[in-house]
Amino acid sequence: MLRGEGVPKISPAPSVILLDINMPKMNGLEFLEELRREPEFSHIPVFIMTTSNEESDRMAAQRLNVSGYIVKPLSFDSFERSDSSLDSFSLFLDLIKLK
Repeated sequence: MLRGEGVPKISPAPSVILLDINMPKMNGLEFLEELRREPEFSHIPVFIMTTSNEESDRMAAQRLNVSGYIVKPLSFDSFERSDSSLDSFSLFLDLIKLK
């Protein structure tokens, strides 16, 4: 959809992408790797929200310049003791403001 291959191209390109690692056909890290190869999309901030707390997944995401890595389940009770790579509550507030 970003490239417009076989389907209408998304226009304008998204300003942020929320991504899960466990997706059908192509996992989230594979998608992120493809995204980073495309000059047109390489600047888009990507936040991964996943159930994976594996260090190898975190490191792969970091190498691909992920903007944030958030371990689900995400709830208001878990904001203070978050395993995320950024302040989850601030991220939550920022994402609410996005249109």
